[in-house]
Amino acid sequence: MKEETKREKEPLKVILDSNVFFMPLRFKVDVFEQLKTLLDREFEPVLISQVKQELEKLATKNSAQMRKKAAFALKLAEKCRVVAADDAIAENVDDAILKVASKGGCAVFTNDRQLRRKLRDINVPVIYLRQKSRLSVDGRP
Repeated sequence: MKEETKREKEPLKVILDSNVFFMPLRFKVDVFEQLKTLLDREFEPVLISQVKQELEKLATKNSAQMRKKAAFALKLAEKCRVVAADDAIAENVDDAILKVASKGGCAVFTNDRQLRRKLRDINVPVIYLRQKSRLSVDGRP
């Protein structure tokens, strides 16, 4: 029971995928408030460096509308702690998320179905947007 109490006091690390940062624009959802309500404990939003790079690329190399959305997403991303994933072992953004998440002690927030499946296969709790309005979790964070 002591260990459970310790676990509850430590902030849960939640890795955010790039699609999370577009949810407020698309679905009018405050993702950070919803996370707070869903988890009912302290959490630390984590942004993997490859996800940040992906957002930065979207903010410079797309249509004006996408650049504007990506700029908003990058502004939201400032609330997160950036963590570097080893570029040599991560071939793409999903691989980077899987590598960091597999080390344990964290959850991943994504709406990417393939990534969610892969994360569940390695027993990583997955948070996702359900019915375009509320967050749900698979697994125990």
